[in-house]
Parts: sequence; C-alpha cells; structure tokens
Amino acid sequence: MALPAAFRIRPCGDAALTVEFGDTVDPDLNAQVLGLDADVAAAKLPGVVETIPTYRSLFVQYDPVAADFASLSQALQSLAENAKPHAASGRCWRIPVVYGGEMGFDLEDVARTHGMSPSEIAKRHQAATYRIYMIGFTPGFAYLGGLDQSIATPRRAAPRAVTPPGAIMIGGVQACVQCQAAPSGWHVLGRTPMRNFLPSREPMFLMAPGDNVRFHAIELRDWPALERDAARGLPVAELVSA
Repeated sequence: MALPAAFRIRPCGDAALTVEFGDTVDPDLNAQVLGLDADVAAAKLPGVVETIPTYRSLFVQYDPVAADFASLSQALQSLAENAKPHAASGRCWRIPVVYGGEMGFDLEDVARTHGMSPSEIAKRHQAATYRIYMIGFTPGFAYLGGLDQSIATPRRAAPRAVTPPGAIMIGGVQACVQCQAAPSGWHVLGRTPMRNFLPSREPMFLMAPGDNVRFHAIELRDWPALERDAARGLPVAELVSA
C-alpha cells in the first residue's frame, strides 16, 4: 500500500527509521508526531527500543534482531494512518529569568541588531507564550516555538564552545531553555535557575513536549536562593495552569 501524502517512512541506518509528517515548524504537525509517539508506546511493538519526537517527525530505534525495517514500517504505517493528534497538555510553566549582564551576555548585541533597547528585547521575549515542540540535543534542552518575529535573530557566525546551564537563548525563529552547559551558536538573553533535567528528582524531566512556557524577569539578587532551591529538586518554575 502506498503511503499517504501526509507522512513518509525513511530508514536511518540499519537499526532506526523516521516517520516524517512535514518540513515546517507547526503546532498541528507536531501534535501529529506526539500522537503517534503515544500510540507507539501503547502498542508495545516488538523490537522498538526508543522513540524520539521532534518538530516534524518521530525517530524510532529498534533492535534489528527482533524487528526489521519492512515489518516495523508496516506496523507504523497502520498506527500513523489512525493516530489522533496529541492534545495540548494544558500545562504552562512560568520560568524566572535574569536578563542581560553576566547572565545574558548577548542581550545588548541582539538589541543593537534590531535597533531596540535591551529592555525592549527582554519585554518582547517575555510577552510571548511558547510551545515546547521537543526535548533534545542535551538532556532537558527544550526547543520552543512562538518567538516574536520582530526579535528573531540569525545564529552566531562563530558558535561558542560552552554556554552556561540554564541559558535562555534565541536562534533564528526559535527560542530555547538550555539545561546543561553545552556548545551553542544561539544568543544568550539571560539565565534561569530552573533545572528541567535533574536525575535525582522525580520526575527527572520537569517539562514535556506539548507544554507551554512563559518567561518573567527577576533580579540578579534573587538568583542565589532560587538556584539553591533548584539544586534541591524544587521546580522553581511556577505551574500556572494544568
């Protein structure tokens, strides 16, 4: 049976495949991906080792001894044809951010790029409600859609070898919450003490794809107490709807 135009299945080496639903950043498309991810988990297909939802596709790793591309593709095709889009979680996290200065060392450069003041960039960044499309790159790194296009900024020409944990960044039309120190070509507007990923905490991951995010500014003097709370496993971010 030919695949519907709505999705296609492609091999990724000899032990993985992707189910692709499109090539854009779109909440409806992402809802299809998350819906299929939930259905694959419920179906407990033989040989499936791990699934990773992204903006537009679902990555499926499998054990080639227990499954093969042809049989798994057929099973996934059936699930994808009948999958219902994943409903938004209804959760919205209000995340504290220290903007600018030593915490947001790219804020002034971004402001100059757009002919705005740093405070206006921070204001527009806070005004948006963001959707978490996926968690990836490093543990807890949340990719966000919904950035105000007036402050969208191409990534840095020279990426940094390290950006700090908790970096609140933008790059192109995307925004993100970085959890761990890592290389990045994104622009650091500020930092949050919140830890989306903490192995010693239950749940290990605080936020999930399909959640929403809003940011609010805090003062540098508030950072030490909140950082201590976060290290103890407290969410620090406020869950404002559920």
